[in-house]
Amino acid sequence: MPDKKTLLTYEGLKELEQELEFLKGKKRLEIAEKIKEARSFGDLSENAEYDEAKNEQAAVEARILKIENILRNAEVIDEDEIDITEVQVGCKVRILDLEYDDEEIYHIVGSTEAEPSKCRISDESPVGSAIMHKKVGSVVQVETPSGVIKIKILDITK
Repeated sequence: MPDKKTLLTYEGLKELEQELEFLKGKKRLEIAEKIKEARSFGDLSENAEYDEAKNEQAAVEARILKIENILRNAEVIDEDEIDITEVQVGCKVRILDLEYDDEEIYHIVGSTEAEPSKCRISDESPVGSAIMHKKVGSVVQVETPSGVIKIKILDITK
């Protein structure tokens, strides 16, 4: 079964490429140095520093594989091709929470780039999927973990 395409903004692509370069270069060298130092302490069977360094190495190698897989299956959103007549990945959406009269601006991104604390929400999240392909003026109800909310799309930009 082929891997699912991963939607990325150009910014998200660059961030992943930089992280991969860091992990493969500087981070691998740091961990190799930690392992070398821990080996110098002697008996590896009861060496906590060695175990910790090997665990860190495994986590870094797993992250490298994950990033490489994401990049291999990446579909980069061309900002010039974003049609702002409706909500889609790559656009910014200004919404109004009708219950609390609270405005938010969300950047709609693929699930790999989602960071709700930075108002970067996935097209697969409850709010993201509810507003996908909707137009300015649309009012939608969204089932969230904290209950149903009603939001209105005020503006769509790049």
